[in-house]
Amino acid sequence: MKTDLDRLMQAYDIDALLVTGPAQHNPPMYYFTGGGHISQADLVKKRGQPAVLFYNSMERDEAARTGLQTKDLGDYRLRDLLKECNGDLLQATTRRYQKMLTELGITTGKVAIYGKIDAGVAYAIFSNLEKALPGLEVVGQLDDSLLMQAMATKDEAEVERIRQMGRVTTAVVAEVADFLTAHRVHNETLMKANGEPLTIGDVKRQINLWLAERGAENPEGTIFAIGRDAAVPHSAGTASDTVRLGQTIVFDIFPCEAGGGYFYDFTRTWCLGYATDEALALYEDVYTVYQTLLKELKLGVHCPQYQRRACELFEGRGHSTIEQDPQTQSGYVHSLGHGVGLNVHERPWFGRNASPEDRLEAGAVVTIEPGLYYPERGLGVRLEDTVWMRPDGKPEILADYPLDLVLPMRSVF
Repeated sequence: MKTDLDRLMQAYDIDALLVTGPAQHNPPMYYFTGGGHISQADLVKKRGQPAVLFYNSMERDEAARTGLQTKDLGDYRLRDLLKECNGDLLQATTRRYQKMLTELGITTGKVAIYGKIDAGVAYAIFSNLEKALPGLEVVGQLDDSLLMQAMATKDEAEVERIRQMGRVTTAVVAEVADFLTAHRVHNETLMKANGEPLTIGDVKRQINLWLAERGAENPEGTIFAIGRDAAVPHSAGTASDTVRLGQTIVFDIFPCEAGGGYFYDFTRTWCLGYATDEALALYEDVYTVYQTLLKELKLGVHCPQYQRRACELFEGRGHSTIEQDPQTQSGYVHSLGHGVGLNVHERPWFGRNASPEDRLEAGAVVTIEPGLYYPERGLGVRLEDTVWMRPDGKPEILADYPLDLVLPMRSVF
């Protein structure tokens, strides 16, 4: 949580954070500002001090709404700096950063950078800044960053926003189910009113429409995959594929609040009309593992322990897993889950990139998503819900939805 930032900065030996870029679709900046129409800004947080937002004067009202301490970038007079630097934009921009940091008493120590900025621009500016302030070290961090560690637990306001996105998500999923089952069927293929087959692309367009109508965005797209595509975990589905009865459909939907806010992550596997015996057996195995793991979630447990448990359960039911063979493409082939927040995938991690800090702490919001995949048989099954680890230690699914495999069709002729 944000209240952990100073402690984490101390633990990571970081003296200041510098976040750059827009406030929308930029998780580090959104985390501090709450979003809003801020097209470009810099935010600096010195350890032990509140964050300061450096804004473009044309967006002063949006900056004020963040509630942060603010400074107008116009006060640093880039035109004058350009004259001093003989028109050299890099030197002028570097000098502006130098002035900003010096004002905040940050001339030595380690500064961790975050946000959205072109890689070449970032390298030019921040390597030059280190030359201008020789006592300063600019550092970058990966998925184990202190900011991601702070974001790994949510306060109640954050949880409520994720819960609301869950309500939006499951409402759209219900619309998709109604949409599919209302179609006429010919030769086991769903048919549109104009006599053409319904395609994956048709379904996805409806999903995007229904999300937009509810004020949500879909920046990462949607997985709606049938047949063999359903057996490749991150196959988004082939737009031209027709929607047919009896085949497994993996429907993984992960929208966010408009402006790049909090995500929700959710998966169901469906068979329209009927399921084959093979699909039913696979589904029963995934469902059993899903239910078992939900009951076993406890505070303080290292997340990879649940990944190992998932492998153990699937192996006990006769399936290969990545614990046995990290390169397997059949059976259980991915990690059990991940954190969800301003990033659709964030800490705590359950897989091989997990660190000792990746534990189920109170306030963690994570996915639980076991699955089985057999491309050679055209079968894939995954079940996923987003779960909040409550302060009382109980896991809570933030948006309930039925776990039915078969969706009965309302018309077959």
